[in-house]
Amino acid sequence: MQSLNFPIPIYNNNITTPQKANHFLFRNRRDQTPRFPTLLLAAEHDLALKDEENKGGAVVPLPEGLRREVMPRHVAVIMDGNARWARQRGFSAASAGHEAGGRSLRELVESCCEWGIRVLTVFAFPYDNWTRPKLEVVFLMSLFERMLQSELDNFMRKGIRVSTIGDSSRLPESLKKLVGDVEEKTRDNCRLHLILAISYSGKYDVTQACKSIAHKVKDGIVQLEDIDESLLEQELETNCSQYPCPDLLIRTSGELRISNFLLWQLAYTELFFAEALWPDFGKAEFIEALTSYQQRQRRYGGRHS
Repeated sequence: MQSLNFPIPIYNNNITTPQKANHFLFRNRRDQTPRFPTLLLAAEHDLALKDEENKGGAVVPLPEGLRREVMPRHVAVIMDGNARWARQRGFSAASAGHEAGGRSLRELVESCCEWGIRVLTVFAFPYDNWTRPKLEVVFLMSLFERMLQSELDNFMRKGIRVSTIGDSSRLPESLKKLVGDVEEKTRDNCRLHLILAISYSGKYDVTQACKSIAHKVKDGIVQLEDIDESLLEQELETNCSQYPCPDLLIRTSGELRISNFLLWQLAYTELFFAEALWPDFGKAEFIEALTSYQQRQRRYGGRHS
C-alpha cells in the first residue's frame, strides 16, 4: 500500500464546539460569511457522534488504533482497477471485475455506517467513460440498476440516504426512474449519506455552477459583488450533502491522479493512494487509509499552533 502525506494541513479535529470552531474561520471581508462553513459542521458532527454514543446509538467501537474524534466526516473514493482485476484472473470481460467491485462497495458502505462516517461519495461512472466499449457501458448501467434494487431494503434498514450527482441525460430511462425512486424513499435517512457520482465530471460540475450563477445575475437575483467562493460552492452538486467537501479521498489501483473528480471540493482534501485494485480493497485497506488520515495535521493553510 502507498500513501502520500502531502503537506496540506487543514482542520484541527480537537475543536469540539461550534463556538470554538468559529474562531478559526477565514471570513469574507464584505459580508462576514464563513469561507469554510464545513468547520462549523465538523464541530457539530463531533457533538452528534458523542450524543449518539451516550444514547447507546448505532455507532460501534472503532478498530484498534482509530480515534473517534479525528474520523473524517466525508470520505470520497475513486474505485479504480476493476478491469485489471478481471484480466489478472483470466476473465475475458471486465464485467467480472465490476461485479467484484460491487461487493467491495457494499463492504465499504457497511464500514462507514459502523464507524460513524457521515458521507461517502464514490466515483461510480466518470462522464469520460461513455467512450468505453458499448457492451461494458451497458453492463455497468445494468449493474447499477441491480445493485440499487437489491440494496434498497438495506438502505432503509441501515438509515442510508442515497443521492446521485452527474449528468443524467445519457442514463437509460429505467435507471433514471429508479434513481429518482431510491432518492425519494431514502431522503429522510440520516445515518450515512451515500452519494453516487454517475456520469460525473468535475469540470462540468464547476461549469454548471458558473452558468447557474450567471443566470441569477442576469435575472437580478444575485449581484455581481455577491459572487464569492461560498456562493459557488452552494451551486455545486455536492451541495446535496451536509458536508460537501471530502476530508479524505482514496484512490485504488496505484494510480496517482484525481481524474476529473470533485475538482473544486478536493481543494483541501487529504489524499491516500492505495496499491490494491478496487475489488481487493477491504476493511484492512480502509483502516490503513483512515490511520494515515488521522496522523496528519490539517489547518486550511494556517500555521500549526
